[in-house]
Amino acid sequence: MRITVLAGGVGGSRFVRGVREECARRWPAQGAEDGIATSAEVTVIVNTGDDLWLAGVRLMPDFDSLLYSLAGVNDTERGWGRAGETERVAAELREWGVGWPWFTLGDLDLGTHLARTAWLREGATPSQVGARLQTRWPLGVRLIPATDTEVDTYVEVADADVPGGEREMHFQEWWTRYRASLPAVAFRQRNIEAARPAPGVVETIVGADLVLVAPSNPVVSIGTIVSVPGIHEAILETHAPVVGVSPIIGGKVVRGMADACLPAIGVDTTAEAVGRHYGARSVGGLLDGWLVDETDAAAVAPLEASGLPAASVPLWMRDLDTSATLAGAAIDFAAAVRARGDA
Repeated sequence: MRITVLAGGVGGSRFVRGVREECARRWPAQGAEDGIATSAEVTVIVNTGDDLWLAGVRLMPDFDSLLYSLAGVNDTERGWGRAGETERVAAELREWGVGWPWFTLGDLDLGTHLARTAWLREGATPSQVGARLQTRWPLGVRLIPATDTEVDTYVEVADADVPGGEREMHFQEWWTRYRASLPAVAFRQRNIEAARPAPGVVETIVGADLVLVAPSNPVVSIGTIVSVPGIHEAILETHAPVVGVSPIIGGKVVRGMADACLPAIGVDTTAEAVGRHYGARSVGGLLDGWLVDETDAAAVAPLEASGLPAASVPLWMRDLDTSATLAGAAIDFAAAVRARGDA
């Protein structure tokens, strides 16, 4: 079984852990003592739009969140960074006036950024660096950056205090410093038109038995991935069913601030609206199926009527078991969608 997941952020990390766990339960690797070992091949195409240069080092927040989560070294209380983190270097950087004082780099996390930056300066690509980072821990999953091109996301925001009433800032400044309080007018990924999928991305999508779209931010995570020229085309080409999971439950975001992003692209903060935004693959969209929460069951019929198969299942990922159950529901729904198409 070859499963490809499009993901980014904390919600994506939780979902991918659930996919790995469910695969280990359904298709355990013979003779393996590791509880996460599976004969299934799980590959994650990771959002790179949140990436940035800061204090002279390259940060890849979504990639690192997935790396730490799958390795079991993430800070589960904060939801980001490493467990047991210290911040002595960040305090020293603030004294020198380097970096953003409101964007703290933990010491352990900074070690990852320094290693990445050293390898990049030696000539390695982001995907080659990602492959090296994954050798440290047994992940049971392969992570690939969506692209090796720097496609950092910038946000045009409404700000009455500046001439013209609008200004642009890096997504991380809008997200972390302002907590998305400045109304977003538009999101732009720099160099996106010139970007190309990282090695293995297209092949992994086209050759998959199942493609899953994680409950990640539809605008800046999934939106960035599928905006890389060649990735949407690969999704249209694959013979695998493509099933997405809603990041919206009962009209509210589960994690993050997608509700501050969706208005900028004219999409309501509802499971139905996000499903329609992604669209059915039969008419050039992304999906063959869309999972919504039980509280959004009323959205199933109109989505089905629009040509997008949908189902309602529990979406809350409270722990590893509920995350695995959700992944199992997505796998089963994909099989049902495929059977419906073959009928």
